[in-house]
Amino acid sequence: MRPELLSPAGSPEALRAAVECGADAVYLGWGSFNARRSAKNFSDEEFAQALLYCHERGVRVYLTLNTLVTDRELDAALRCAASASALGVDAVLVQDLGLLRLLRTALPDLPLHASTQMSLFTSGGACEAAADGCERVVIARECSREDAAAICRRCPAEIELFVHGALCMCYSGQCAMSALIGGRSGNRGRCAQPCRLPYTLTEQSGKPRNVRPAGPPPPMLGRPGKNAYPLSLKDNCLAAALEDMAAMNAACLKLEGRMKRPEYVAVVTGVYARLLRERRGPTAAESAALEAAFSRSGFTDGYWRGRTGPALFGVRPADAQDPKELFAAAKAAVEKGGLRTVPVTMNASFRLDAPCTLTVWDEEGRSVTVSGPAPERARNRAVTAQELADRLKKTGGSAYRCADVSVDAEGGISLPAAAVNALRREALSQLSAARTAPPKRRELPAPPPPEDHPFSGPPELTCSLSRPDQLTPELLACAPARICLPLEQIAGMDALPAFSGEYCAILPRVWRDRDEPEIRALLVRAKALGISAALAGNLGCLPLLRGTGLALYGDFGLNVFNGRALEYLADKGFSSAALSFELRAAQLRDLPKVLPCEAIVYGRLPLMLTENCLIRNGAGCACETPHALTDRTGAEFPLLPVWGHRTEIQNSRPLYLADRDDWKRLGLRYARLRFTDETPEECVRVFQAYRSGAAAPESFTRGLFDRGVE
Repeated sequence: MRPELLSPAGSPEALRAAVECGADAVYLGWGSFNARRSAKNFSDEEFAQALLYCHERGVRVYLTLNTLVTDRELDAALRCAASASALGVDAVLVQDLGLLRLLRTALPDLPLHASTQMSLFTSGGACEAAADGCERVVIARECSREDAAAICRRCPAEIELFVHGALCMCYSGQCAMSALIGGRSGNRGRCAQPCRLPYTLTEQSGKPRNVRPAGPPPPMLGRPGKNAYPLSLKDNCLAAALEDMAAMNAACLKLEGRMKRPEYVAVVTGVYARLLRERRGPTAAESAALEAAFSRSGFTDGYWRGRTGPALFGVRPADAQDPKELFAAAKAAVEKGGLRTVPVTMNASFRLDAPCTLTVWDEEGRSVTVSGPAPERARNRAVTAQELADRLKKTGGSAYRCADVSVDAEGGISLPAAAVNALRREALSQLSAARTAPPKRRELPAPPPPEDHPFSGPPELTCSLSRPDQLTPELLACAPARICLPLEQIAGMDALPAFSGEYCAILPRVWRDRDEPEIRALLVRAKALGISAALAGNLGCLPLLRGTGLALYGDFGLNVFNGRALEYLADKGFSSAALSFELRAAQLRDLPKVLPCEAIVYGRLPLMLTENCLIRNGAGCACETPHALTDRTGAEFPLLPVWGHRTEIQNSRPLYLADRDDWKRLGLRYARLRFTDETPEECVRVFQAYRSGAAAPESFTRGLFDRGVE
């Protein structure tokens, strides 16, 4: 069985283009809770009409509700999903863990898909989403062929792969660059794409040396060199790999482009539909058409091949022109229509003095039978069975084509052509009603709001470190409630010095199935050294941590945005959780504290988590030397090497709240000081500043604490 081809529908015009050109399914936005809020999207009437249009033609419709939502927005998001379900939407894509839990409870029959915004890249994470009721999991775009095959093999849910279109530099769901720079959150559908701007890779003198990330780097495509756009990836194109994907039983292949014009959707959908139908790779002409429709310095398949490096990067010239002839031809074909019709089988009976009947079947086995006027005995020329069949075949202008017709006609009868046409139209109308009828689904009362259990006093201070040298006797003397260190660095230490709090291992933010034996061994070693807890920022951490006896704490990578997300984590066995740093103070305060909650109150907040090692791309294997990206204003964004030879881009200025007291009155149980490129001495000074309420340093930011995000 070939995979489903899923096309973008950023507008009604793009939806028609996708359907006419061969899409098996479309994904679209309706309302305020989708990750492309800048697309045209659909009005209420357009959405209802889109469902009828698609379902009549056998095309599935998926609604994108894949943004983070606040507690105040959850009811509206539920109403949106309930309305879509009642209209017959085929599935809803979800990112927010709280919304996932709410939909699964209140709309138990509505199919849910785990969005790529959930940052799932292992079979363990995919299986976790499947166990939560997701029928499909959209895995990370950075997954290689081997990664995807392993997940397809091990996960009971359908797996969706991204095959064509724009690649985000950051793992989906983990990008805060647009939010922190301009207040427009990618997790809320408002990304301003700062990754497409120019940056310069620079060394940072006087900074502590980095710890080399664990594991060998992946093979590189291209040599290190100067790149003015080190965050701008080429578009993905996996047209030559479709047979591989079919062989691994991938359920769905997704095309990106809800912000693109309908002609682009028509061209790209048409090419991929032909390739899947004919089970082949693209011709030179088809590859040229894909590139002409839209590309950034050509295409890349680097992630699919398990390779990173400078060759994956490209830009689109500001003066790039759309291919007029290609787009004009695509537009004309779509406007003419008739490219996408549903084959039906007809059986008609025309007997003298008895109502004529017509039965119509579609490929799925639905059938309708209608009757019309009784034929009369012919006074002059009788109508033949062939003439009646020819009239029934005239389905032009409808969503159907007659694949086969059989007519039982008594000789010597007469029936006006208008009566035969009316019989056909009525049958097809009833068939359309049957094909577009919404399924019966339960809508149960929403569960009661989560109970709020805020911490009554000021939060206890915790700290996360990036290097073992930051763990000094002076820092231990500050008596933090927790000290968190990357798992691989704890496991490499000889011993953990005793102190009054607890040690917590930070699990890698990104890894692959092949890394899990090593991670499990590191957990055994770290536990033997004395850690009592683990900080998990991804659903894939749960299978790794079950049975270890370690306390489970949620990290910021889980994007906890509401109290129902905390309920979800409580159900999973979490003892506490860090809240999203995209929440402003009032939202942090009002969020129901189902679990003991933590917020980051100091440090360089992570802007991006990238599969590419940006230092290696631009300067070769010099990860131990501190580097930064410098933007056009001169702001420097430090690069922190992390597990798997990946990069975490840090904000240019640290979040600083020590000179304020309002963060102490938010009901938080813990407040985290996040140390990345600080020296050991700076870590101690900052910790003491938060004890004493010291004045702010010369360069700092309040982050999103006051302003929040769109």
